[in-house]
Amino acid sequence: MKCMMCENFSLSHICSRCQTNFLTPSLYTRLLPNGTKVYSFYKYDEIKELLFTKHTPLGYHIYTILAKNALASFGKNFTYPYPLYALAVDDHARNDFAHTAVLVKHLKSPSIKPLFGKLRAQNHLSYSGKSKEFRIQNPRNFKLEKFDAKEVVLVDDIITTGTTLLHAIEVLQDAQKEVLFCLTLSDASNKM
Repeated sequence: MKCMMCENFSLSHICSRCQTNFLTPSLYTRLLPNGTKVYSFYKYDEIKELLFTKHTPLGYHIYTILAKNALASFGKNFTYPYPLYALAVDDHARNDFAHTAVLVKHLKSPSIKPLFGKLRAQNHLSYSGKSKEFRIQNPRNFKLEKFDAKEVVLVDDIITTGTTLLHAIEVLQDAQKEVLFCLTLSDASNKM
């Protein structure tokens, strides 16, 4: 097959050379209005074409590569006095996979344990290209399934306005859970 980025022969959808040259993550920090820190690994413009694959069969493979490069490395190097739980934002499977579940799966480490199917959106409207006002007027209406952990890390693929993460944090706080921080693949704050 051909590498999606350089079009040279590759055994992977993105060759190792392109992964090293273009997908080596950096760490960007953003503060939500409620004081929660969000750590992102890429700027949106760096990987936007790859993110667009999330609603295609190819998306599973691309999100796996991104998760291995960014989140697996983070999980391996992250330490905490006791295991934390990583919670995917709306890991409902669409197009045969749940992109946020792929991300959380690769965070697994001695310090981070993935949780699946615990925070699901009831509103499935697309936020892509929508304003902050639209997002506020059409909340995700998250449904939270019970779990024992009190402290969690929230995981999503993109932070744009922060509205989705803020709604998720509110639902978790209402259930007496504390979100220590959030992780996203990319930060699209420069697009809003």
